[in-house]
Amino acid sequence: MKRVNVIQAKTLLKIIAVLVPLLFTMNGLAYASPEQPSKALKSNVSAPAVPAVSAPATEAAQGAEVAEGEEKAGDVIMHHILDKNVLAFEPFGEISLPKIPPIAGIDISITKHVVMLWVVSALLLIVFSVVSGKYKNMSATQAPKGLANAMEALVEFIRLDVAKSNIGHGYEKHLPYLLTVFFFILFCNLLGLIPYGATATGNVNVTLTLSVFTFFVTQIAAFKAHGVKGYLQHLTAGTHWSLWIIMVPIEIIGQFTKPFALTVRLFANMTAGHIIILSLIFISFILKSYVVAVAVSVPFAIFIYLLELFVAFLQAFVFTMLSALFIGLATAHEGHDEPAAGVAHH
Repeated sequence: MKRVNVIQAKTLLKIIAVLVPLLFTMNGLAYASPEQPSKALKSNVSAPAVPAVSAPATEAAQGAEVAEGEEKAGDVIMHHILDKNVLAFEPFGEISLPKIPPIAGIDISITKHVVMLWVVSALLLIVFSVVSGKYKNMSATQAPKGLANAMEALVEFIRLDVAKSNIGHGYEKHLPYLLTVFFFILFCNLLGLIPYGATATGNVNVTLTLSVFTFFVTQIAAFKAHGVKGYLQHLTAGTHWSLWIIMVPIEIIGQFTKPFALTVRLFANMTAGHIIILSLIFISFILKSYVVAVAVSVPFAIFIYLLELFVAFLQAFVFTMLSALFIGLATAHEGHDEPAAGVAHH
């Protein structure tokens, strides 16, 4: 009996040694190619392997659903903030914008922010064409009304409190540029607050381009006001020659930090407002609470939205005012006395 038991035990070990690798092989085949089952998987031996494979697959699917749910809020926010080649009009559909092949490695395809720049330019032409038409039909004793009155108030504000106060003598030659920058930024900011709109000034490329315009206007004005010799002397900031080795690099770096500050300030402020509004709205969806939606999300989102209306005007004013201030400092004579007096008066 002992010998028989020993023989049976050895036989059983051999069977297990053959079956265990076979089971692992079948499980691997079931996991690697579930759509093409082999004949061996149809046997009774493969039946216990099904729960072992389906459980990890189910857990992985659940993990993917959780991960996808966590990214929904961020995806929607980034979809609203970032520039794309699509104009989305949910739930009505979307319009795909044409893509242009890169030129010299630069992508010049039409995006939604480019479209908004075109829309803003068209609106400015229409608005001021209407305003100029009303002024042509007015007599000298009549006062402007409606849209013409509002535009006149803004123009006078920029002319007196921004251009004249910060530039001083000769501000008239820079007034067209300052007015264009102010109204262009203002319209871009406001159009980003309407449904299906996009804030072009929330794109760093747009703000950088406007800052580069200000940089060139400032440098050209400085050359015209001082000449080449006076411009180079202006870089010394009126200090003793022994300090030039310190002051000249600082002044040169300062020429480039000014447009950088204009770029980041406008871009960051306009982008942050939209992110805050969308984040407040998604708090209620993330927490799945009507109480949070009624008590927190909706009231605070409306408050930030109204604040964004104020910020739209404020950022247009700040960019224009700083541009005028930089021009005034660059064209100043006698150690910045004139612009300093203008700023003090302002």
